[in-house]
Amino acid sequence: MDKAGSESNPLRVAVVGSGPAGFYATEELLKQTEIKVQVDLFDKLPTPYGLVRGGVAPDHQKIKSVIKLYAKTAAREGFRFFGNVQYGRDLSLEELLAHYHQLLFSTGAESDNRMGIPGEDLAGSFPATQFVGWYNGHPEYRHFEFDLSGPQVAVIGNGNVAMDVVRILAKPVSELETTDIADYALEALRQSQIKEIFMLGRRGPAQAAFTNPEIRELGVIEGADLVVRPEDLDLDEVNREFLEGVKEPTNKRNVEILTAQIDKGEGSAGKKVRAWFFTSPVEVLGSGRVQGLRIEKNQLLKDDAGNLRARGTGETQEISIQLIFRSIGYKGTGLAGVPFDERSGTIPNDGGRVIDPDTGKPMERVYVAGWIKRGPNGVIGTNKPDAIATVKFMLEDTARLPEAGGDIAALLESRGCAYVSFADWQRIDQAEVARGEPLGRPRVKFPTVDEMLAVLK
Repeated sequence: MDKAGSESNPLRVAVVGSGPAGFYATEELLKQTEIKVQVDLFDKLPTPYGLVRGGVAPDHQKIKSVIKLYAKTAAREGFRFFGNVQYGRDLSLEELLAHYHQLLFSTGAESDNRMGIPGEDLAGSFPATQFVGWYNGHPEYRHFEFDLSGPQVAVIGNGNVAMDVVRILAKPVSELETTDIADYALEALRQSQIKEIFMLGRRGPAQAAFTNPEIRELGVIEGADLVVRPEDLDLDEVNREFLEGVKEPTNKRNVEILTAQIDKGEGSAGKKVRAWFFTSPVEVLGSGRVQGLRIEKNQLLKDDAGNLRARGTGETQEISIQLIFRSIGYKGTGLAGVPFDERSGTIPNDGGRVIDPDTGKPMERVYVAGWIKRGPNGVIGTNKPDAIATVKFMLEDTARLPEAGGDIAALLESRGCAYVSFADWQRIDQAEVARGEPLGRPRVKFPTVDEMLAVLK
């Protein structure tokens, strides 16, 4: 048989995970002109697009427009989508390697870092990703319940996800009614009694992970005041030196935006978003459920390598809190038969080639892209060059590949696996859009897999 990549023997690639990294890798593979490529893209949900659908906040619809590019990829010759197919449940590593020349994992970072403090597991303390999945209509989080009847909430962290959570809790429901937020979440937010949202960052405003538009957005929410503490913006020598050394203007502009809020004081709105810096939680307080939070004031110090580290000063205080969302970093989860680094939450790799930790050498024909490759950093577009770099190695490794087996669709059908094609997804998509049109919303999502599959029946 001709070598893989010829017209008679196309390079057959399985991509597991249909988020941005998976689609960018698929696009790079299918646009090759020197070799013939076929890509089957798998996802455990019937819906593609990963965090673009299930993670991007509903009030940020423009960001979701990137799916138009992914749809163009899906229209390319050689593309197939297999939704509702879960790696490790419906297909194994050995089966995929038997059916394809190469295998790429782009499964993202689905678990959260823990705070590691007493009381963290009390009722009312959650990873922020569970709340995000819930309000975005992700089927795995449909049955979660969040008690929004208490007046005070703490969001631990100040990255993108933390900012989304704060904004959704602070915004008027009237501004969410025209988005694709889940119906049940909209109703719960309509009944919310939250009056005070504490956004706690362990480092200072100069090191905050949010971007200028995100913090600026918090300052103009109708019915909510962004309140900052003057002492947090009174930067010491270490923080001033940090700002002078950064080339990216985002950090300096963040400080300017926050400094401009000082003169506004407490404001007069019914809700307060309190952005506190140099603060770490040290204990969740409560009997049976969250009732408060003990926090410690931090100071930034330089370590021996010149890096800034937040160190507790021993000065603590307690604040009344009824609900906590932690957003302090995310980790990938291990996949059956694939090496995994528990510490970093990534699949060990060299530029995208998965490394066998026992031999220190690349596993044959197994690759990785996206957050499961490099960790949870960057924005959606960051995954494009990352995926392209991995595909470069995949194309370099096509010289000696074993013959690929039969069609995976036949194997799935023999097992009674109700996989969803891209055409099937388009029917689900059209049904959701149709549900939203009378309400002036971009779509009304089906929040369970059964409801999605019912559309196809």
